[in-house]
Amino acid sequence: MTDRIRDAVNGWPVIERNGYPYVVSPLMDGVPPVDPEMLSDVVDRMISLGAGEGDLILAPEAMGIMYGTLISQRTGVPFCVVRKRPYGLEGEVHISVDTGYSHSEQYVNGVVKGMRVTIVDDVVSTGGTLSELVHALKEAGAIPLKAVVAVDKSRDREAVQRLVGIPVDAVMRIGVVDGKAVVLD
Repeated sequence: MTDRIRDAVNGWPVIERNGYPYVVSPLMDGVPPVDPEMLSDVVDRMISLGAGEGDLILAPEAMGIMYGTLISQRTGVPFCVVRKRPYGLEGEVHISVDTGYSHSEQYVNGVVKGMRVTIVDDVVSTGGTLSELVHALKEAGAIPLKAVVAVDKSRDREAVQRLVGIPVDAVMRIGVVDGKAVVLD
C-alpha cells in the first residue's frame, strides 16, 4: 500500500449509523472527493492481487463500477455490472442479499456456463453480499475465481473467506480506533 493511501485513511470521517461507526470514504462512498492518483494506486494494487484474471470482471453497483471500469480498461478483460434492478434477460440470475445494515435485490447478467469470473468491489464487511454472488455464479455454471476489494472492514478475514468460499483479497484492511479510521495492516 502506498503512503498516499495510508495517509488518506487517517482523514476519512467516521459517522454513527444505527449505533455502528461508519467510515465515510472516497473509495467506498465517492465522498469526500476521490483523488485520481490515490484511485490509480488502489486499482494498480487490485490488479496485482489478480483483479484482472479470468474471462470476466464482475462489479456490483454502485461503487464496484468504478473499479470494474478501470481494471477492465487496464487489463483488457471485459466487465459486467451486477445491477440492483432486473432486465429480464435470458439467463439473468436474481440475488437477495441481507447485510449487517441493509437488504438489497441484485441481478447478474452476462455470465455463461464455464466462464471464469473475478469479482471486484469497493468493500467487504461480513462477506454476505460476496457469498450470495458466488453462490449465484455457481448456480449459473460460472467459475468464480476470487474477489478483490479496495477495503476490508471485516472483523475476521478468515471467517469471511470461509463464508464466501473463494479467495478474498483487499488493498487495505481498516477499522475504527478511538473514533478514527485507521489502517489495521
